[in-house]
Amino acid sequence: MAVYTEVTPAQAAALLQQLGLGELLELRGCPGGIENTNYFVSVQAPGGARDEYVLTLFERLGFEQLPFYLCLMQHLAAKGIPVPNPAPDASGQILHRLLDKPAALVNKLPGQSVLAPQPAHCAQLGTLLARMHLAALDYPLQQPNLRGLAWWNQTAPEVLPHLSPAQAALLRSELALQNELALQPRYHSLPRGPVHADLFRDNALFEGDRLTGVFDFYFAGCDTWLFDLSVALNDWCIDLASGQPDAARSHALLAAYQSLRPLSAAEHELLPLLLRAAALRFWLSRLWDWYLPRDAAMLVPHDPTHFERVLRARVAHA
Repeated sequence: MAVYTEVTPAQAAALLQQLGLGELLELRGCPGGIENTNYFVSVQAPGGARDEYVLTLFERLGFEQLPFYLCLMQHLAAKGIPVPNPAPDASGQILHRLLDKPAALVNKLPGQSVLAPQPAHCAQLGTLLARMHLAALDYPLQQPNLRGLAWWNQTAPEVLPHLSPAQAALLRSELALQNELALQPRYHSLPRGPVHADLFRDNALFEGDRLTGVFDFYFAGCDTWLFDLSVALNDWCIDLASGQPDAARSHALLAAYQSLRPLSAAEHELLPLLLRAAALRFWLSRLWDWYLPRDAAMLVPHDPTHFERVLRARVAHA
């Protein structure tokens, strides 16, 4: 949640007035994340209560792409999934304009991220991920995963000049493997639908040991559910120091997910390859952010070597 575009209190207050949410009490830039401009917004509601929101200005996504993400959050919230719900204006519009950029204001979920999850945390995450997949089955909008295979093929040549020979060989071989997999009928048989595609431990919140919600849907798209599950396994169930998978956490997350949506035979077969795909996706995006950064206040790019370790570990365990 970097800050690329500075928003003044007066500008934020004008948006709050437009949405009928109350008076601005506090506006604070968010230090995490890398894609969009984000602020925490404290509001005194018309009834006197203090409400908390997150204001996002979208730096890369355009007005034509954003309804998919915002309406997906609205759809899931209506089905009882604990996700941020975009605030509408008087006409029901949830996509707004601020400083000539697309903007959204969503309620801030309660709780804190658990950055050292235990099996019990992973189990709750697995259950919620399955609930999200099933709840989105009737979501009518379609949009591909914009950080999927086409983006990997486009971005790899931009980062290859910055890599060592061993890193370049790994990137080329894994990309070739994923392109080959994408042509296979067994891959096309995998269940798919709208997915979060970025469900890391810092995108979920807990109060004590209870999962209170997940957020940051701005990498969502239509992809295989197995890819979404693999993204979660590659973060929640990985030892951060070594990049090695943790068996107890992996079992807890998978068992909880399958208690609601059992994996198909093809999903069981292809899980090792999708774990590699998920590791490749984030290694590549972190390489891109590291070597080709954008200017932003409070921006700290993630170290790409972590997902290189994860990818190498997934290859070794294949």
